[in-house]
Amino acid sequence: MPVIDAWLQHPTLRHANHEMFEPLRRWTGREAPIEAPPVEATLAELRAADVEIGLTTAWYGPQGPLISNDEVAGFVAQSGGRLRGVAGVDLTRPVEAVRELRRAVRELGFVALRVLPWLWQLPPTDRLYYPLYAACVDLGVPFCTQVGHTGPLRPSETGRPIPYIDQVALDFPELTIVCGHIGYPWTTEMIAVADKHAGVYIDTSAYTTRRYPAELVDYLRGRGRHKVLFGSNYPMITPARALEHLADLGLDEQARELFLAGNARRVFSL
Repeated sequence: MPVIDAWLQHPTLRHANHEMFEPLRRWTGREAPIEAPPVEATLAELRAADVEIGLTTAWYGPQGPLISNDEVAGFVAQSGGRLRGVAGVDLTRPVEAVRELRRAVRELGFVALRVLPWLWQLPPTDRLYYPLYAACVDLGVPFCTQVGHTGPLRPSETGRPIPYIDQVALDFPELTIVCGHIGYPWTTEMIAVADKHAGVYIDTSAYTTRRYPAELVDYLRGRGRHKVLFGSNYPMITPARALEHLADLGLDEQARELFLAGNARRVFSL
């Protein structure tokens, strides 16, 4: 069965070696790389898990891009159609950010915008986000973000689904919002927000299937089968490792297909 990975990144050295990822390297046992990996290394990991399409993201923070949109466009161009770009922007320059998002979508062919609130230490309800939400609606692309606690050594408060994602969805009912990293330890809040708002979805990036909270597994098996997308957060977790115990989730054929690819194909218009 084909797979779409809703959140991965092909890293640059600026990204892979950033000090904030030291806890993740410690948990995964990975050493800081001394050279940037080739795109083929990422493609090999996708093929190993039957990943048909991976959404590879740009990373922009207060100190500048760790992975720029143009670098992502270069990775996509080398991928033979297996990678699609997800844009990043400088949140503190809202007019420039909207222009860059429009360029990424219209000229580079990117399929979404992703902003990591913890990286900016600004919750999704901050006024700096709002021009971008309107632009996403206008461009017809989802807004992707992170929910739950942060692995990197940064405050976690900005990852709360309530009140932040709930309020954004109320203010922008036409906006599609994809919330990555499950939302733990506020998974029940995240499910409640996804239930409440037609345009809010959850992706499972940064977690292996064995670590999904029980309430998420129940949701995925039942009423939430149209609401949950697979993501790996590669290179922190490879897609194959993230899906290693998929059979243990007890998904029926429809729920499995929607989770692995169908929901992402619809949400991102792939």
